[in-house]
Amino acid sequence: MSLDLARRRLLAAAGAAGAAGALGLVPSGAFAASGRRPSGSRRSAATIIHGGRVLTGLPYLPRQEALAVGRDGRILAVGPASVVRRLAGRDTDFVDARGGTVMAGIIDAHAHCLEAGTRTLNPSLGNQSYTVAALQAKLTGFLNASEGQEPDGWLVVEDWNPVGLPAGTETHHRVLDALPTRRPIALKGSDAHNMWVNQRALDLAKITSNTPDPAGGHIVHDSAGAPSGLLKDTAQDIVAAVIPPPDRDKTLAAAAKALHQAAANGITTYMDAATEPGTLGLYADLAASDRLPQRVVPALRLDTDLIRDPKAALAHVNEQRAAHGQVPGLCFGTVKVFLDGVIEHPAQTAALLEPYLDANGKPTDNRGDLYVTATEYGRLAAVLDRAGWQLHAHAIGDRAVRTALDGYETAVRANGRRGNRHTIAHLQLVHPDDYRRFAPLGVVACMQLQWAMRNVWTMDALLPYIGPDRHRLMYPARSLERHGAALSGGSDWPVDPLDSFNQIRTAVDRRGEEGALYPEREGISRSTSLRMHTSGSAHQLRIDHETGVLTPGRAADVIVLDRDVTRVPVEDISGTEVRLTLAGGRRIWDAERPGAQASAASFAAARPASLATVHGRHAACGCHGRRPVASPLSLGPA
Repeated sequence: MSLDLARRRLLAAAGAAGAAGALGLVPSGAFAASGRRPSGSRRSAATIIHGGRVLTGLPYLPRQEALAVGRDGRILAVGPASVVRRLAGRDTDFVDARGGTVMAGIIDAHAHCLEAGTRTLNPSLGNQSYTVAALQAKLTGFLNASEGQEPDGWLVVEDWNPVGLPAGTETHHRVLDALPTRRPIALKGSDAHNMWVNQRALDLAKITSNTPDPAGGHIVHDSAGAPSGLLKDTAQDIVAAVIPPPDRDKTLAAAAKALHQAAANGITTYMDAATEPGTLGLYADLAASDRLPQRVVPALRLDTDLIRDPKAALAHVNEQRAAHGQVPGLCFGTVKVFLDGVIEHPAQTAALLEPYLDANGKPTDNRGDLYVTATEYGRLAAVLDRAGWQLHAHAIGDRAVRTALDGYETAVRANGRRGNRHTIAHLQLVHPDDYRRFAPLGVVACMQLQWAMRNVWTMDALLPYIGPDRHRLMYPARSLERHGAALSGGSDWPVDPLDSFNQIRTAVDRRGEEGALYPEREGISRSTSLRMHTSGSAHQLRIDHETGVLTPGRAADVIVLDRDVTRVPVEDISGTEVRLTLAGGRRIWDAERPGAQASAASFAAARPASLATVHGRHAACGCHGRRPVASPLSLGPA
């Protein structure tokens, strides 16, 4: 049906209700028919946004001229400017969009915003490559800047690049022991799979030649059989457990700063993609101090023991919801499970159907790590699905994706289709046979498409190790869409710097500074990308009745942009600036407010200097398929 025909049918159905009422844009039929200005201030608009292109998110009425926000924080009207202006009262605030876009707020369906804040409490290596001498000089600078912590204060450093040293360099504690300090030192790998520590740290953690590897982890030993100082996966927990947690007030301040940055990026709702019990306490404190501006969907993380005991898992998440369900702004109902790790070399812990290749293109015996079997995941899914909980699975490799789909299929067979919209996140590699399975199962594909570009991660660290045939299947957004899968979008911040419109753009052209990653195969349209980061994410989070599109009665989660993102060249979408962010009608970001730009700029830059230096994949997710590392940046007890 054409757009004009759809409009005519709407108009005919509305009869004489008047232009505003005919479009279904004003809830009061009496006012719509009379066209008179409301006499009472309660029925007038708190805010009217005009002068731009209002993207409603509705297929039958995609664009309008103006939007009115009611005094209850909900959308009062969307429509022609001449009609919407009739809702003005004596104290209505008018916002001129200046030809830019007015659209629903960004819903980040997979992020770690509080972790982004707490990571700023430690110095960072920025995921850069260093020679040994340059690394030692950088770390010496960090030591000098915190010399008051001598001799026992920990130096914990973020974003160490595990592949950033010259080829053949051994990551041995001797390199760190040579620094001018007695302090324990821990470098946290940007891939979240590696930690490099000095001998003092090993001693404090009581790691010796006889310390056994923990389940799911590895203590690397040198040629003499002694611990080298390199700890992989859950072995990191041994050291992390003896690092003192950060000051609570500083942690809260850093978290609030991160949420401010999210608001500056137009984010009005996000899913906290790996929420721990301690994190919920932080959210409660933020809300109590009026520093929780966004709606938050906590994805309550399950460790392996709980995954294998579905009844205990259900009791655990029910307990967390009961304890914190009354915190304003928190929306419970999602559970997080890690099924595998990461695919890039040298970690290669993502679970693949076919083995990884070696550097010469020869098959190895390594198919990565699958942390949960299909049977275990199916049992868990059946129990949680029956209780109304949604599962959100981290799955990078095609074997992990298939495991998730098998688990959800088990839940459907056990319970029928219950509409819980179980989700698979990341989806870096999906076997083509599995594309068609998403839609019938009602599974949402949550993708982080700012990763879909040519850079060191997709080329140097991946192409040689999976081969060109599998490489062409990377991040199959268009294929999933073509097979009817529901798409949603997330940043996974702070795995990568936060830039909402850069990720929206990359989903379309899949281009970085080193070139494009198969846009002819898997690039999606501009409108699809905008939808997946708004209404698509609202669908995933089961809040589409509340937000995600601009229609009367829904929450006034609205952003005003500095350009028309529907018309500018695709590459110019990345430079989009958010001028205004409303969450429930409340201004949580105003670029023209005095000091606003400085407050946003004081946080880490939203985009890297070069797209080739984007942070290591999944650094904040803790993508180990395991209990999270309890580091000094942890938001609470593990």
